[in-house]
Amino acid sequence: MTFDRTPALSDDTAGADPSVTDTALGDSGASAARRLRSAPTVPAAVTAAESLFRALTGSDPAGVWSAPGRANLIGEHTDYNDGFVLPFAIQHRTAAAARLRADGRIRVASTFAAEPVEVALDDLETLFPAAGAAPGPAEPAGGASRRLETPGSAPQTPGAAGGALPGPVDEQPGTVPEWAAYPLGVAWALRALVPTWAAGTFAGVDIAIASDVPVGAGLSSSAAIEGATSTALNELWGLGLDPVVLAQAGRRAENEAVGAPTGIMDQMASMLGQADAAVFLDCRSLETRSVPLGFAEAGLEVLVIDTGVKHAHSTGGYGERRASCERGAAALGVPALRDVTPADLPRAAELLDEVDFRRVRHVVTEDQRVLETVAVLAADGPRAIGELLVASHASMRDDFEISIPELDTAVDVALAHGAVGARMTGGGFGGAAIALVDHDLVPAVSEAVRAAFAEAGFAAPHLFTVTPSSGPRRDV
Repeated sequence: MTFDRTPALSDDTAGADPSVTDTALGDSGASAARRLRSAPTVPAAVTAAESLFRALTGSDPAGVWSAPGRANLIGEHTDYNDGFVLPFAIQHRTAAAARLRADGRIRVASTFAAEPVEVALDDLETLFPAAGAAPGPAEPAGGASRRLETPGSAPQTPGAAGGALPGPVDEQPGTVPEWAAYPLGVAWALRALVPTWAAGTFAGVDIAIASDVPVGAGLSSSAAIEGATSTALNELWGLGLDPVVLAQAGRRAENEAVGAPTGIMDQMASMLGQADAAVFLDCRSLETRSVPLGFAEAGLEVLVIDTGVKHAHSTGGYGERRASCERGAAALGVPALRDVTPADLPRAAELLDEVDFRRVRHVVTEDQRVLETVAVLAADGPRAIGELLVASHASMRDDFEISIPELDTAVDVALAHGAVGARMTGGGFGGAAIALVDHDLVPAVSEAVRAAFAEAGFAAPHLFTVTPSSGPRRDV
């Protein structure tokens, strides 16, 4: 099954604000007032990245580029099984302020880290020795986990008193700090796309990163970093790569440089996002279709319930699930679980042990739920997809076993207080749930969830709404 690929970026993703018209640019006081009201709000991450860059270099960046996090409406753990997913980009973004330098070195700084990291571009191939070999499902590249929580939602002031950053850490091969593996890994993956002689001509670059994508909530803060970095380098280095290739470079950075055995959904959702739409992605062909969601028109909000329980994809639970899927595909004689249908499940039950069978059943039925969700959205609108979201959560809880009590509580309480549908989202073992809720019910559902968490002795959750939004852009 294939789909028409939609344009990767909507027309308003190049930094222009379509709400600012020529008539708003007049000289009268009234026109000036209209211009102020219609001017786009500069995202906090963009301002923070600019400030960090100035602290790092003492000068202004050549530009600031940003990319969004993503929420996944449905389709969990299907991406690395060549299946179907239906994510959407969100309004929370990571920004990368950058400028070329003449010495063939790359320096990265983050509001998350106390010190910048600097290496020679030519040393990137040594820093990431997994080049050309994707990590196995059970063990991240390089052995022990190299993944740290990524730059988070509260940008920190660089330096002890907001002054200049400390001097850069000049890393030796194999010792790159884990947070820096994201942007450095993207630079490495992009250089690998061109001949060696051409990569050797790339100018050095300074990059300062800030983000307001909540970390550890299953909203892919990592893909936002990769998307912002790749978009910046694509322009600064004059690569002319399309968003799908940039998404693939981001995935390679995450798989091989960071050591997280994830699929391509996160990067594709971030790079191809459009306002008020989801990205229907065939993870085998990488063909996409923009699927209108119509949440606002239906009076619905997507409420994120962040449990505060942190997860990390490069640790064992995620890899173990992926290994089960690969064993299941091998036993059934197919390239990937994408090729298994619900009618094949009785045979799978005979061939697999109980655990592997349940892992396989989740992926096969989740693929089917994604296809049904796309069809139901088109035929009946977003209020009709609730049962599919609930079934997805039950499958992740019972068959894939990646939910936790906090996530189950969030889903159950949201549904009990009027949510159209709810499910955990992201890789599991923590993170967040999403609930599709009537706009007017958001306060009541939020309060009910907070009360239930307090009664259960859980840490207080962080609740906020997300809006389907556009993909990467140049902000400055």
